[in-house]
Amino acid sequence: MTLDRSLIHSPTESDESFIEEGCFILEIWNRPEDPALSIARARVGPGERTRLHRLVGVVERYLILAGTGMLEVEGLAPQRVGPGDLVYIPSSAAQRIENDGDRDLIFLALCTPRFTPEVYQDIESA
Repeated sequence: MTLDRSLIHSPTESDESFIEEGCFILEIWNRPEDPALSIARARVGPGERTRLHRLVGVVERYLILAGTGMLEVEGLAPQRVGPGDLVYIPSSAAQRIENDGDRDLIFLALCTPRFTPEVYQDIESA
């Protein structure tokens, strides 16, 4: 059996971009032909914090790979997170994360169904 190369995505560091939410994102997997899931690597610099936001109709999970931070999810007290922690963020829950360490906070954002720009709501000043 030969694997279809279109099923393999190999992101490179040069694909990483800064987004208005306040972090760097590297899309690892986000395709219309696979609407069930998207995966992105997020990077938040020391002392930085993402904007308060929500994803409407999308459940998000953060898998912390490196660094430490304080995570806020609507309805819960702020929680300190670090490598190996997996955080479940319900659909439409307000959320943000702050890097309280001295090196980059890096995590995977796994979204179901897949993330599209239309689901993102910035609620920082609401």
